[in-house]
Amino acid sequence: MINLTKDNFQREVLESDIPVVVDFWAPWCGHCINLMPIIEELDEEAAGKYKVCKLNIDEEQPLAIQYGVMTIPTCAKFENGEVTAKTVGALPKAALLSQLGL
Repeated sequence: MINLTKDNFQREVLESDIPVVVDFWAPWCGHCINLMPIIEELDEEAAGKYKVCKLNIDEEQPLAIQYGVMTIPTCAKFENGEVTAKTVGALPKAALLSQLGL
């Protein structure tokens, strides 16, 4: 799983040839910690269909603000450099997959 920073966001997310799921999270967020095993499962199951990245909002606050992240956890699916789906909260895996269109 890729940890995103301002230095690699453009390359890993916006210029990606495949869809990218970005998990906006923070280490102090209980719901984010609860969602982590599901995010890890998605990463293992991606198999080149999409990739999964994590973005710590405390360390990369300008990116979180740029993409309108007001509540965490937020997961956003990027395709061709644009957000095409977004979820908020620690959703069950099936709901997360459905809402992100994966």
